[in-house]
Amino acid sequence: MVADFAKTNDKLVIRAGAISGKALDVNGVKQLANIPSKEVLLAQLCGLLMSPIARTAVVLGALAAKKGEGTGAGDSVAAEPAPAEAAAA
Repeated sequence: MVADFAKTNDKLVIRAGAISGKALDVNGVKQLANIPSKEVLLAQLCGLLMSPIARTAVVLGALAAKKGEGTGAGDSVAAEPAPAEAAAA
């Protein structure tokens, strides 16, 4: 937050910083300021984990639909009585 404010305000100049007892120079503070928040990082991780699963589900769904088209058409014809059988009944 301070780094964002420092970008818009010329009077605030960041010269150094500290985290967990370690001193940071200007570049270290800038790098630390560019790290996304914990929530954003967790959301990105979940997205990375879900992506292969979603792709696999799409492919499996397409294969199931394709397989269903080939066998489903024959099943629907067999389920309906032929016109000659309907007239005889």
